[in-house]
Amino acid sequence: MDEQNQKQQKKPSRLSGFLVRLIATLVVLAVGLSLVVLVAFRDRLNLDSAKRWFHYLSLTRSDSGQAEAFRYDGDLSCTFAALDGDLLVCSEHAISLYSGSGTRYINQQVSMENPVVNSNGSLAVVYDAGGSSLYILGQRSLVWSAEGLEGILSARLNKNGQLTVVTQAAGYRGKVTVYNAAYDPVMSVNLTSAFVMDAALSDDGRTLATLTVGQRDGAFATGLELYAMNYASGSYEADVSASLGGGVALDLRHTAGAVWALSDRGMTISDHDGNTVSVDWQNQYLRRYTLSGDGFAAVLLGKYRAGSQAELWVVDQDGTRRSLALSEQVMSISTAGRYVAVLTGDRLDIYTQELELYSSLKGTKGARTVLLVPDGSAILISAEGAGFYIP
Repeated sequence: MDEQNQKQQKKPSRLSGFLVRLIATLVVLAVGLSLVVLVAFRDRLNLDSAKRWFHYLSLTRSDSGQAEAFRYDGDLSCTFAALDGDLLVCSEHAISLYSGSGTRYINQQVSMENPVVNSNGSLAVVYDAGGSSLYILGQRSLVWSAEGLEGILSARLNKNGQLTVVTQAAGYRGKVTVYNAAYDPVMSVNLTSAFVMDAALSDDGRTLATLTVGQRDGAFATGLELYAMNYASGSYEADVSASLGGGVALDLRHTAGAVWALSDRGMTISDHDGNTVSVDWQNQYLRRYTLSGDGFAAVLLGKYRAGSQAELWVVDQDGTRRSLALSEQVMSISTAGRYVAVLTGDRLDIYTQELELYSSLKGTKGARTVLLVPDGSAILISAEGAGFYIP
């Protein structure tokens, strides 16, 4: 009887040992297969793809990744921006915000002659250049607005939602006002020595940068001035001043540690001590540009003002650049997160900031403008409507 019990006990023991070895083998194979998949698709299987999957879960898409296009209120003369994964459309008469399915969440009636948009990704400021009205939008609603401002020249938001506004001012050559995240004015600088063209608060809220234009040694010159944000002081003097050369300033971006200033001749990247790295366009014409990449800028340059031959440059904060030769007419470029989008007549190519091809879409249905979202998805805008593309 005891011998029979021992045999019955040995059988389950041998069986359980086999199951353990089988399970261990399957786990090893699964891990190995997962590593192979991750290596093969390392550019596509990442956190961004997970974000896209969750964010656009309810959006019906074709096999190519395109969602059905929807009509927007306006035309291609409108000003567009991507706002927290939605499409912001600004015309002279209305500000509208659409989801990927075309649902309109904002329909703000306005009266503007020259609408301009600046976005930090989750908030956007819309203002009338040269006019008096300004609007802050976020979380699919109007957050704050101001009327009666004196000749708005520029308005920018930093990552914390703090607002910097440049206006004309009687008796001065420009006025810069900084607002906190509740949109109360906390700092104001009146300039007398040179005309202020643009200004931006750093993403950490500690440094204000202004771009001015004037004359230096009898020649036109752009200047950079940096102010430490001392809220207790009533008068402000620049802590750092630097000359950025004779180019005409076209755009400005201020991250936590650097000021990016783009002109028709080149781009300068300055730290808060005034040390500047310059990138020259090498006698090429600047056709298109964007400063909204995560730590990089992208510009489209050509030997001639028009034509299909061009070069796409991606420039890092240290001035390092990578280039890509293009032979098709480029309609639009956009940057967000770690991605760069190039829209041609019938194709959309999305690259990583290293200019490695990430995704491509053929047949863009007459799109003339592309807007990237930081997760790598894109909004394609045509005269007939707008639609989302999710790689």
